[in-house]
Amino acid sequence: MSGPHFSEVNFGGQQNITTPPDSPTRAGIPRSRFGHKHKKTESWSSLNHILEHGIVIPSSPTGAHGAIEVPATRSSDAHASQYMNALSVPPSTKERRLSRNSFGAALPIPRSKRQSRLSNVTLGDVQDALGSVESSSRPNLSSQPTRDILASQVQDVYAEKVKAVKNMAFVFDIDGVLVHGDRLIPEGQKVLDMLNGNNQLGIKIPHIFLTNGSGKPELARTEQLSKILKNPVNTEQFIQSHTPMRALAEYYKTVLVVGGEGYRCREVAEEYGFKDIVVPNDIVAWDPSIAPYRVFTDEERATSRPRDFTQVEIEAIMVFSDSRDYATDMQIIMDLLRAKKGRLGTVAEDPVSERIPIYFSQGDMLCPTEHPVPRMSQGAFRIGLEAMYKALTGVDLERVVYGKPELATYKYADEVIASWMETIHGEEKVPANIYMVGDNPASDIVGGNMYGWNTCLVRTGVFQGGENDEENPANFGVFTNVWEAVTTACRKQLGDDFKFAWDDRVNPVLHGKVSAIE
Repeated sequence: MSGPHFSEVNFGGQQNITTPPDSPTRAGIPRSRFGHKHKKTESWSSLNHILEHGIVIPSSPTGAHGAIEVPATRSSDAHASQYMNALSVPPSTKERRLSRNSFGAALPIPRSKRQSRLSNVTLGDVQDALGSVESSSRPNLSSQPTRDILASQVQDVYAEKVKAVKNMAFVFDIDGVLVHGDRLIPEGQKVLDMLNGNNQLGIKIPHIFLTNGSGKPELARTEQLSKILKNPVNTEQFIQSHTPMRALAEYYKTVLVVGGEGYRCREVAEEYGFKDIVVPNDIVAWDPSIAPYRVFTDEERATSRPRDFTQVEIEAIMVFSDSRDYATDMQIIMDLLRAKKGRLGTVAEDPVSERIPIYFSQGDMLCPTEHPVPRMSQGAFRIGLEAMYKALTGVDLERVVYGKPELATYKYADEVIASWMETIHGEEKVPANIYMVGDNPASDIVGGNMYGWNTCLVRTGVFQGGENDEENPANFGVFTNVWEAVTTACRKQLGDDFKFAWDDRVNPVLHGKVSAIE
């Protein structure tokens, strides 16, 4: 296998973002985000450029491939020092980062369009998605053909409102906005009922789901959400924190995947196309002494895939989801970060140039759950790793963090919105008016603000503050719940007279007035 190529990313002045030649454009919105000017190019220049004492970022193979490299908006430098009073080892005084053309300078996201396409979302699709949920829980499904005809006629009458509907979209965080864990927030179901057609026009108002949640294959998670929300959630409109990380399968063959329940994250990585996937249990099964306090069950041993990891070069570490065993996962990750090019049982002479890269799917410190106080999330795990690494090596840990509020995640969301617009309305475009609805100012709101979206902060999750968040205020407002946020946005775009329920008695001949037919 030939050696890797490396991509140079220009961080001087304007930053160049590579987009596919057929990348959708945002109607009426300048392609300027985070103060960067988007510039279309055919590909990043491939260079065998290896920095002195620095980790390089490999490029995907030359020729046809499916990745876009988006310049990172967050520094790859560790955040641990701001949380620590002192370190057991003094920090290194040597400046190792001579250039930004290194690991962490760009985040790959998938270039290719999603494979599946639906001509429409039909009644059958809804019922399949809901599984055991009774169709009677959603109004008017039994008379769907008649309603579709009436809705089409009503939409002809209100052509301007229909045009406005197709020029707006909602992007929802999930935990703390629509659900708390597996528990439904009632307004979440009400909102999705309305957006999926239970409105004055009987039209689907575009919306996607953008969550820093993770740990399951997209299909499994959307099926779970469909049942909780009693509304169809399609994989084509759904982005988890690690969804864009599928692009990394073009860059690395042998990877350690961390987090999630059981072996679900191995399943995720296999679906993404990674060829050789190692999970912590595989390593513990090979050498139990690597995690001396771990109680390893016979069932875990039977389902693991041990081998001699002194003979394996792990090329990168992927933290896909929250760790279920901090002690074991941190120990193994630390061993690999300090190893010589990812080979367990070795210690690198230089803690930077011989270190393998580590990627995190998101950076949230807290996550709302069924518990009344938000719980620690993947960001807390990362801070702990950063602190330990600096204490042991004296240098900061460079790492890449995907998820909100990273630019790459929002760029990918644009692609998904355009694709979903084509699915439900036959128009592949990014609407001009996008509303991000979230509960976390540090991810949902700051990211949406920087990307030029309208941002709505709700009080059903992490945020429990005053009139607005002081550091990252929502630019569209703060709302009690998701229903209040969405209906306020709809009134702005569609008019104060827009009705948030479908009326089967409507007669389009009377221009939207209810007929006398009983």
